[in-house]
Amino acid sequence: MVDWDERFESGSYPQHPDPAPVLKRYVDGSGDGRALDVATGTGRNAVFLAEHGYAVDALDKSRAGLETTRRNAAERGVAGNLNCIQTDIPSHTFPEGTYDIVTVSFYRAVDRFPDLKAALAPGGLFFVEHHLRTADPVEGGPSGDRYRFAANELLNSCLDLTVLSYEEGIEVRDDGRESAIARIVARNASGRQSYPRIREWQRQESGGGRP
Repeated sequence: MVDWDERFESGSYPQHPDPAPVLKRYVDGSGDGRALDVATGTGRNAVFLAEHGYAVDALDKSRAGLETTRRNAAERGVAGNLNCIQTDIPSHTFPEGTYDIVTVSFYRAVDRFPDLKAALAPGGLFFVEHHLRTADPVEGGPSGDRYRFAANELLNSCLDLTVLSYEEGIEVRDDGRESAIARIVARNASGRQSYPRIREWQRQESGGGRP
C-alpha cells in the first residue's frame, strides 16, 4: 500500500502540479459557487478552482498532501477560498445538491460516484480522470488492473449525466513516463445525451498528477 504522507514529505511527488488541462477548458472567468476536489493530493485542481473564485472543499487522507495544498493556496493568495479536510474518502458523507464543480483526479472512486453526482448542484460539472487498463507497457499508475478503469467504464458510469467531453488513450507526462488515461467532463443536467466522440491520443503532453 502506498504511504502518501511519505511520498508527499519526501518531495518525490510534484509539489506545484499544474491543473488538468481539460478542466481548464471548462472553467472560465471567475466562479462564485462551491467546488469539491476529491483526493486533492497537493492541490493541483483545488488551488486552480480557488484562484477562479470558488469556495473549495479539498479532501484527502494524507495530512502531508493537505499541508502542501494549503501552502500552495497561500502562495497564490487564495487560502481563504480553500477548506482542506482530512478524511477517509470511502466513508466520507457528501452533502447533496451542494457543489457547482466536483473533480476527482487519479483516485478510483467509482463506488462513490452515486454520492458524488448527488452532491452536484443543478447544472454542476463533474470532472474525473484516472488510469486506464492497457496492454501497452506504460509506467505511470497502479501496477495492476484492479485500480484502473476498463475501456469505456468511466464513460458508461456517467451516462446519467450530460457528457460534454470524453477521451482515453496514452500520453507522456511531465516526468517522461507514459500513462494510459481516461477523462470525462459531464454536466448535471437533463435532456438529450449528445454522446461525444471518443478521441484517442498518442504521446500527448500533459500536466502531472497522482500516479
